[in-house]
Amino acid sequence: MDIMTLVDKFEDVIATAKRVPFGNTIMLSEQKLYDIIDEMRSALPDELKQARWIVKERQEMLNEAEKEANRIIEEARENASAIASEQEIVKMAESQASEIVANAKEKEREIRLGAEDYADEMLANLEVNLGKLLSAVQRGRDRLQGKIQPKS
Repeated sequence: MDIMTLVDKFEDVIATAKRVPFGNTIMLSEQKLYDIIDEMRSALPDELKQARWIVKERQEMLNEAEKEANRIIEEARENASAIASEQEIVKMAESQASEIVANAKEKEREIRLGAEDYADEMLANLEVNLGKLLSAVQRGRDRLQGKIQPKS
């Protein structure tokens, strides 16, 4: 029998007991009460085993839940760390890219200024040569027109 049935049986013995007139006192059969108590004692270990088993199962479930929660937290930390690392890599790459672009712009400026200086120098030389050529052409025309006598 389970413990609850025995408790119900105990209540029935009390409820069906004879009342003493003029008071709240009842008369109980001592043997019936001892028999029920003995049955309770024999039934109690099974009930306790079940209760202990339930407590043990509950504790195991709590331990498993805690392990799972810790695993999830650790995984979240690892993911957060990976994301932070990726963001740091992206920042470093952006910084390097900015530096490369700045260096490229500086080189482009230096090359452009060098090319302009070279072109200006070439144009200046051409201007001088063209000036000499123009003078020579003018002298040649002047000779042809008789304005200048050839040197003898």
